[in-house]
Amino acid sequence: MKLGLQLGYWGRGPIDNAPQLIAAAEEAGFDAVFTAESWGSDTYTPLAWWGAATERIRLGTAVSQLSARPPTSLAMAALTLDHLSNCRHIIGLGVSGPQVVEGWYGQPFGKPLARTREYVQVIRDVLAREGQVANPGPHYPLPYPADAPGSSGLGKSLKPITHPLRADIPIWLGAEGPKNVAQTAEIADGWLAIFYSLRLADQYEEWLAEGFARPGARHSRDDFEVAATVQVVITDDVAEAVERYRPSTALYVGGMGAKEKNFHAELYRRMGYGDAVDEIGALFREGRKAEAMAAVPDEMVRETMIAGTADEVRAQIKQWEAAGVSMLMVTARDVETIRQLAALV
Repeated sequence: MKLGLQLGYWGRGPIDNAPQLIAAAEEAGFDAVFTAESWGSDTYTPLAWWGAATERIRLGTAVSQLSARPPTSLAMAALTLDHLSNCRHIIGLGVSGPQVVEGWYGQPFGKPLARTREYVQVIRDVLAREGQVANPGPHYPLPYPADAPGSSGLGKSLKPITHPLRADIPIWLGAEGPKNVAQTAEIADGWLAIFYSLRLADQYEEWLAEGFARPGARHSRDDFEVAATVQVVITDDVAEAVERYRPSTALYVGGMGAKEKNFHAELYRRMGYGDAVDEIGALFREGRKAEAMAAVPDEMVRETMIAGTADEVRAQIKQWEAAGVSMLMVTARDVETIRQLAALV
């Protein structure tokens, strides 16, 4: 089992002790450190800034949002960071949700599966640098069609000036539903699994297997990475840990999406928490956030958490590893926790 440090996205400002956390993670043997973005801080700036002080640990985005930048722009950032870090970059991508895509980026959310496939292919074409990059679209046409609205008709296919160090910079995709996970197994090098549940492990493996069986799949299950975001808490008081993370579960289920479409809520429905999801969502939409948090059952929080004494946590980690998880992406925010987690694996 490998460990990744998930720094996530910023709240009101930067994570004050991020340099110390990253240094401790590298010293303790963590495999990677990740940054995220929502509608505040971006992924690449802090990753490059903090990563400059590292030598071995891999530097990943989890996730960079597709709608935040065209695929050629993402490829430019990726090849640049890969040069600066001497081939330590992991490209982590996700579609986000309709509220963010249409409300923040002003772009249509439709056809997320097709957009992801096309986006990934353009990135691979840029990194391969085998010729001028061209793409027929329909989502990311290159060059922009001469007969399209506002076109000058002067667009031309280009090849990156800078030579990428690697054509195969790993691309990991955030995915939650069966079609998305299957496509991830087909076209990507790893799966970023948020709210991974042992209860659904066999179902996940079926979805992955469908993707690996498709013609042209890049990997088999043996060389494909599954990185699961998980709260790992070493404690004698599991109830306190559950209470600490109850607000986060309520936020993602009730507040990170619309009533008509919330991928996180759908995931918890698959786990069997449909009634709780309905109640939490309704309370959140009414602005009754405290009541929404109180409506989250203990077992719903515990479902996606590893918690207990050191021996109990070690045993649970082995269960996750046996289920097919190759990396635990943890959100540790103090140096001692990072050292304790490293000692367990």
